[in-house]
Amino acid sequence: MKKFITLSLLLAVGFVNAQAFKGKGDVKFDVGTNIQNGGSGIGISSDFGLGENMSYGFVASYLLSASSDDLGNKPEFGDRIDAKFRFNANLGNVFQLDKKMDIYPGLDLGLRNFGAHLGFRYFFTEGFGIFTEAGIPIASYKTNPIGFDKLNNQFVFNIGASFNL
Repeated sequence: MKKFITLSLLLAVGFVNAQAFKGKGDVKFDVGTNIQNGGSGIGISSDFGLGENMSYGFVASYLLSASSDDLGNKPEFGDRIDAKFRFNANLGNVFQLDKKMDIYPGLDLGLRNFGAHLGFRYFFTEGFGIFTEAGIPIASYKTNPIGFDKLNNQFVFNIGASFNL
């Protein structure tokens, strides 16, 4: 029930009130919730424009609710947190989408793995919109992640609010 309320609140905030990627010097700031097998949490990301269709950024996430292991142990702080550096190709204008929309595939290098993501942003005003993003690990730093190592080495889905600063 908590997950449903959290997701509903984020969607409600997102629909209350943003221009998509503009190019060099553009800064995007996303805040949202991530949903994955064994836990859900919050995430924050920031992207900085490099050129007309490229950006780099940073992502940090923390699992608020995470499942216990078979022995009843709860994950500790270090098991719940992840941080990544990312690179995006912003393709909204390549696909000739409306200026308010952006599609951005990319790669990320994090504390737990090397991965890829695909995201979509829609801006309602010049500075506010919503985003959704899915990410997968391509290569985990541990050859066979077990226990809580699996928490940040799996498919993840993010949804939330996006701000153009």
